[in-house]
Amino acid sequence: MRSRNLSQVVLAEDWQNGGFGLYLHWPFCEAKCPYCDFNSHVTRAIDQSRWRAAYLREIERYAAELPGRVVNSVFFGGGTPSLMEPETVAEVLQAVYRAWPMANDLEVTLEANPGSVEAGRFRAYADAGVSRVSLGVQALNDQDLRRLGRIHSVAEAIQAYDIAKENFNRVSFDLIYARQDQDLESWREELNRALEMAVDHLSLYQLTIEGGTAFGDRYAAGKLRGLPEDDLAADMYHITQEICDAAGMSAYEVSNHARSGSESRHNLIYWRYGDYIGIGPGAHGRITCAGQRHATETWLQPDRWLREAERGEAEAQRTALSGPAQAGEYLLMGLRVSEGIDTQRFTALNGTPLDHRALEHLREIGMTEMEGTRLRATRRGRAVLNAVITELLP
Repeated sequence: MRSRNLSQVVLAEDWQNGGFGLYLHWPFCEAKCPYCDFNSHVTRAIDQSRWRAAYLREIERYAAELPGRVVNSVFFGGGTPSLMEPETVAEVLQAVYRAWPMANDLEVTLEANPGSVEAGRFRAYADAGVSRVSLGVQALNDQDLRRLGRIHSVAEAIQAYDIAKENFNRVSFDLIYARQDQDLESWREELNRALEMAVDHLSLYQLTIEGGTAFGDRYAAGKLRGLPEDDLAADMYHITQEICDAAGMSAYEVSNHARSGSESRHNLIYWRYGDYIGIGPGAHGRITCAGQRHATETWLQPDRWLREAERGEAEAQRTALSGPAQAGEYLLMGLRVSEGIDTQRFTALNGTPLDHRALEHLREIGMTEMEGTRLRATRRGRAVLNAVITELLP
């Protein structure tokens, strides 16, 4: 009984190992990119005051359910949150400040499309409390930007980046590699140019073709030509690690690179398996209530979410997670980061430890390494992380 009670306490407090944050999804974009499988929509008119009120109502609802939490991070994602009126961002953040105490190093991130950046708007976001901006640059040549369906040019992206640096101390931007007709040398040159621009953080994603996207449809019809073979894409991944290491921007996660101390605190909540509230259409969350962690999911369609949020019923689903389910999620998320996972924490969640034979096999073939109780995927292991996880969670 004593052991079981201790286990229950460990489960009840587990979220504190990762922290607590809020994700707010703004579902609107000026145009839908052909590779994007996020919940984003193009619409002519947006009633910002109505959306603002719905976000505020959701914050109040969660504050009543989860009182006293210290907020480590707030993240405005999308979609294109830089289409939000600064007044909306300001009122949302004021509601968060009223609802919970803030960490001393609170991080507030807003994603922005370079095509929707204005100097005045960025100054207003900074005045509202945004401390970090993430720009969706995606490519540093205009031909590939057009192929990716982006509505900005390289010149506009650089201008937006300069405006961001004038207003925020922390600025990140995204690039996609393994694009159509891209070779190793052109990616090397583009990455070096990006590193010359970078302040403290880069997100570098390999292009993936997702079902249900325009690229997915073209690929299925045999009309998406020029994609690199697997070996070339792997080579691009490996030189990305080498070049970023040399520039002092090592990968702290599979696709994210930062100078020491400039990691995305919000994303670390996910990867360290903390609690986070998901607000907005299609947003997911993980929240611990009365000692039980739940997975939450909101209504996907913007109009449906807005109507339900106004009634206080924005969650489409809330599912209690068993200890083993939590352990599996912790492993899936935690092995993405260079710091890895604490195997004792995994055991406390799962009820049983990881299989010793699987651990030994992965160590012998250079996919993982152990230091004390911490299990990490090596660089080789992170390159084939799905296979490593399958070995550990058959």
